Order: sequence, then C-alpha cells, then structure tokens
Amino acid sequence: MLISPDIELRRAVPQDAERLADAVIRNREFMEPWEPYRPEEYYTAREQAERIAEPGGAMWLLFDRAADDRVVGRAALNGIHLGPLCSANLGYWVDADHRGRGLIPAAVEEICRAARDELGLHRIEAGTLTDNEASQRVLAKCGFVRYGIAPKFLHINGDWRDHVLFQRILHDDPPAYGRP
Repeated sequence: MLISPDIELRRAVPQDAERLADAVIRNREFMEPWEPYRPEEYYTAREQAERIAEPGGAMWLLFDRAADDRVVGRAALNGIHLGPLCSANLGYWVDADHRGRGLIPAAVEEICRAARDELGLHRIEAGTLTDNEASQRVLAKCGFVRYGIAPKFLHINGDWRDHVLFQRILHDDPPAYGRP
C-alpha cells in the first residue's frame, strides 16, 4: 500500500531481512536514545529474518520506491493475543532522514485497520519514553488514548526508563469465536 507518493508499506517477509539489517545499521546511532541495548548479531540479516518470522507478531516495513526499495522504517505488532483479550503491542520507528513526513501516522493507521479487519484484534497498546513527545503526538493523532505511566518499564539506553502507556480500542465486537 502506498502511504505517500514514494513510500510503500507492506508486510515483511524473510527475503526483506538484508534490507532491514541495512536500515537498522544505518539508524543505529539515531535510535540509540530510544532503544534497548542490542547485541551485535541484532544488526545482521540472519537476526532480522528471525525477527520477521517470530511467532506471535506481525511486522510491516516502509520501502522508499525512489531509492531502490530501501527500507526506511518498521512497525510491528508484538505479543498478539487472541481469545478474550484480542490485543497486541505496537512499536515503530522511521529512518532519521524520513522524519516529519507523516509516514509513521499513515503506517499506524493502516496497521490498526489490518489488526482489526485481518487479525480480529480489539485493542492495541503502545508505550513511549516519557520524554518522547514526537511519538506521543503520533499516537494521539492516530486515536490512541493515554491511560497510565509504567515506572521503570523497559531498560533503554543503559537505564530502566518510565513509559507513558497508550491504547486504541479498534471495535467493540465480541472475539471471533464468540460471534453468533
């Protein structure tokens, strides 16, 4: 799906691992303040292929069609739970050179649609560092509601860091197995 004239959002497949590894290497320094410690193997195509194929998750990549389909962002639903919970956790990032173009809000909207219509999820949650105002604006713009603070939630850049928690309710229908 095109989310801008040159940027395509699509589900990741293991064959995208090399391009994704290039993107995480290229953005390593930029992402450092917002990311947990990553061992060196994280920056390899093999590790990225494993992340793409992880059970209980779904990953989407942003491809710059004007730059030979270079990966310029990633969004993922992790910890997908069905049954009575029907929920997942959302994470995302965009390439340092592609910030401020509205790509992540467009991607998040499409992922929320897919989560509701294709995965049958009821709710998506996301957390941001308390000082990550840009990410908080993205979530608010996409209809996520702040519902709390999680003290010392994740070990990020060498410290246990507090996070602001958000959620978006996608629908109020019963879980798929509970529908008449």
